[in-house]
Amino acid sequence: MFEATATIPLEELTRRQDAIRTHLQTVAPEAGGILVFSRLNIYYLTGTFGQGVFWLPLSGDPVLMLRKGVERARLESGAKHIVPFKSYSALSNICADCGSPFTKTIAAVMAGLTWELGNLLAAKLKDYTIIPGDHAVALGKMVKSEYELEIMRRCGAKHHKCLHDLLPEQIHPGMTEREISHKAWEVFFSEGHMGILRMQAHGEECFLGHVAAGDSGNYPSSFNGPLGLRGEHPGSPLMGSATKVWKEGEPLMLDIGFQLEGYHTDKTQAYFAGPDSAIPDDIRKAHDFCVEMQDWVCANGKPGVTPSELYAYCIDQAQTRGFIDGFMGLDDNKVPFVGHGIGLTIDEFPPIADRFDLPLQVGMTFAVEPKQGVRGKAMVGVENTFEVTEDGMRCISGDSYEMVPVE
Repeated sequence: MFEATATIPLEELTRRQDAIRTHLQTVAPEAGGILVFSRLNIYYLTGTFGQGVFWLPLSGDPVLMLRKGVERARLESGAKHIVPFKSYSALSNICADCGSPFTKTIAAVMAGLTWELGNLLAAKLKDYTIIPGDHAVALGKMVKSEYELEIMRRCGAKHHKCLHDLLPEQIHPGMTEREISHKAWEVFFSEGHMGILRMQAHGEECFLGHVAAGDSGNYPSSFNGPLGLRGEHPGSPLMGSATKVWKEGEPLMLDIGFQLEGYHTDKTQAYFAGPDSAIPDDIRKAHDFCVEMQDWVCANGKPGVTPSELYAYCIDQAQTRGFIDGFMGLDDNKVPFVGHGIGLTIDEFPPIADRFDLPLQVGMTFAVEPKQGVRGKAMVGVENTFEVTEDGMRCISGDSYEMVPVE
């Protein structure tokens, strides 16, 4: 009677499952399979946003066990075994009945479990040894297929169109950050944004993103990013403030993501309230430095280069050229990275940061975000989403990085 609104090709799901099986043998070699709990990772591996548990054995058929939504999952997923369950104590018998029994040692994606559920799982599966397997999934998701890249390229093109081409016609000095936020939503929805941004870090949230005019860009922030913001309210410190007005002569930073078919691109667009000729020298130099760092990372982010090497160069340049004080945030807003992986969440593995030495590979995707706080004035800089190719990183979220003057 019903048809799925969309499906992921079975060969793509098989590729993802096989990649995680391969990584699992390195991450947790004693495990005979992995249990996945978070709904987003279940979607990645099955094609349905299931509420339950996915068992991926090293050999044999996977089993998707759901508390709710079995009928929908059977429409959307290519999984052979999709069954209901009510208790963790039933998991082992269900998988055995499907011909894919649990092994003595089981890996689990523990980030998908609360402490309470983790303890419950351990109690219900007391005959098994459960070990961490999160990194196997992170490594599998890290390198994107052509199927995934095609979605992200379309997402990035829409993202650039919204922030660089359409939104400047909708905003002007004298508007509040909140009013600008609402205009951004209108433009984004008109181009197909699917209305949600997902974060991987436990407890982190993102609604639309950050809208920061003038000194809001250095306002103390609890979000793990360099751009400060006043936000809506202490209970929702995101988006933009209804009391902060974008004034003549001030930069405006919009760090907001786009989501299409589950995948994200991340982009920060800087604007200036006034003509280009009126941009103060310190603001212009700070912004140009960030663009230069982004361009260097793009040119040098080739297969075999490590994220830590890219980060070290940017920090060295900031130190040498007098930008270190505000580079990647002022004071407590400063963050120890210049970019991050991106895909089904805004903040995927790996970050471009110190001590991350896994070499880049073709198909990895990054949000590169050099930003510079100018004390007492604003934060400026750039952020764009890139895919790693044989020749370096290729931007998929636009090729214009200047501050956009708005009068």
